[in-house]
Amino acid sequence: MSVILEVRNLTKSFGGLMAVSDVSFTVREGEIVGLIGPNGAGKTTTFNLLVGLHKCDRGEILLRGEPIHNLPPHEVARRGITKTFQISTLFDDMSVLDNAVVGALLRHRSVAEAVAEARRALEVVGLDPDPTLTPSDLNVVDRARLEIARALATRPVVLLLDEVMAGQTPAETEETIAMIRCLRDSGITLIVVEHNMRAIMRLSDRIIAFHYGRKIADGPPREVSAHPEVIESYLGRGYAVAAG
Repeated sequence: MSVILEVRNLTKSFGGLMAVSDVSFTVREGEIVGLIGPNGAGKTTTFNLLVGLHKCDRGEILLRGEPIHNLPPHEVARRGITKTFQISTLFDDMSVLDNAVVGALLRHRSVAEAVAEARRALEVVGLDPDPTLTPSDLNVVDRARLEIARALATRPVVLLLDEVMAGQTPAETEETIAMIRCLRDSGITLIVVEHNMRAIMRLSDRIIAFHYGRKIADGPPREVSAHPEVIESYLGRGYAVAAG
């Protein structure tokens, strides 16, 4: 598999707080990469840097060899990277269908084509495209799925999922894992931030662990889960014993 995304020495601070410190990693086409770490480790900031919501202080982000780190978010999305949001950013005064259409309009000038794209995205995540349905009619799990549908409607080549399994039952988590694998099989590369460790370890081809804005481990799930610094800073010795 060829490298689709390369991050070199990515650095971002907010005032005196170093949120992301000299982070480098690559993602290969067709991978599912899990991004783990305690709250405040720099995971969501990294996502925001990747999609252009924050400007990096230093470093480079290359998509298929082309630099994107100085581009505004809509141009990053046009090139093929988009994300969901941990805190819902849905338009509650619009229908579920129209929320997905917003994403589809990135690629389609025709509203009819955008609606068709939005319907396909909603079908992938298992949501009803009923034009009378609004996000306020949805539970927490389905609101997260609508976030995914809106991102899918932009036709990403790299999709960043930020805690889309939060608050899900075991059965719902299994459905989400199956859906994410189907997205990968359709040709999308995924980076997933998730605190459900058993889910992310099962789902991911590779895990990158963060702590205090630094990358502390990068490798296969079993290898990362046994890494001493990952155990100490995040997983805890109980997880290590259970996983072993």
